[in-house]
Amino acid sequence: MANEQSGAEDEPPSLLWGLDPVFSAYARLYIKDILQIRESRQVPGIYFYKNHPLFQVDVLGTVVYKREREDFYCYGVDDSTGVINCLCWKDEKWRDQGDSVKGKGHGGVFNVEEHLRKLCEVQRSRCMLEIGDLLQVRGSLKTSWEQREIMASSFYKVSDPVMDVQIARMLDMPQLYRDCYNKPFQVPCAELEAGTTDAGGASNIQSMLGQSVRILKEFLKVKEVPKFRPYDVEYLLHPLIRSPVSSTSTGQEAASVGPSFPTQVKNLLKETLKLLQREGEIFRKVLSPDELYHVTEQDKDLLAAIRDVIQEDSKREKYAEKGCHILHVLSSVRQRYSRNLSREALEVALKFLECNSDIISTTDSHYTVL
Repeated sequence: MANEQSGAEDEPPSLLWGLDPVFSAYARLYIKDILQIRESRQVPGIYFYKNHPLFQVDVLGTVVYKREREDFYCYGVDDSTGVINCLCWKDEKWRDQGDSVKGKGHGGVFNVEEHLRKLCEVQRSRCMLEIGDLLQVRGSLKTSWEQREIMASSFYKVSDPVMDVQIARMLDMPQLYRDCYNKPFQVPCAELEAGTTDAGGASNIQSMLGQSVRILKEFLKVKEVPKFRPYDVEYLLHPLIRSPVSSTSTGQEAASVGPSFPTQVKNLLKETLKLLQREGEIFRKVLSPDELYHVTEQDKDLLAAIRDVIQEDSKREKYAEKGCHILHVLSSVRQRYSRNLSREALEVALKFLECNSDIISTTDSHYTVL
């Protein structure tokens, strides 16, 4: 217990996690370490190896068990240090294109449909694995039923007949641990002090982040904003950060030491939006340079898509008794509306629909219509 408490105290403030390069990368950790790393006390879904925050991992290992469902594969991956469960979603186009794309070759003529069919078959074969195959998985970490698992964002079968890929990884991993993961993340003092109104340090940063989240949530709810861009709400956070006083010499010195006022505002807004995304309050329908965020409870198209999926599929015999499972709803809505929709955002939308009596929950994870 003492170790857990000391570990929680070692966590840097969430506002500064983006300064650690491990946080934005796919961490190449041994499965044994992935199973043992602790979850953050500040933000659910974020994990810590030493004091490095992370939520995405890169795993290479052998498939030791396989379970297939309607919408996904469940692979057990073993890298010789441990076994972890990997949830790999099926691509809907594999089901449709197998029947719809049947090109007939004409002698000497380039057939686009035939080449497209062959390309899809190659892609499909690399994503359908059997026990003993070598699997590369990248995805986010989740804890389900007190067991750690990987929600794959990309996965494929690795052809490694002479084991050169595995040997290269075995040589790289110890160096990564030595040069990066086992070295503590040092928070720059200037960043720790930036944006605080007094010498409170990390506690003030946490307090400021909490205030910014509350301000943004209240604004989006009161104004019923369906979507926005960061520069639309940036001004709301200005009162939280004291603008540097340039009329005095002390003010000029302070401004020269730490980040400028606009930089502090942008950093605070960036962390606030990340936190709201993890809570499912907002999401990005399309990942593009244009940072457009959709407000989950105000996105009528998303709510309609969820309601339609539950209404249509609840009529099927498979879901007639208990309703649709949340993972089935997530898979269907991703195919129909947005592939970037997170489970957290879906849970917020389901709760909103249930409060409005559009749907009802039959269990903790099954939903149907009235």
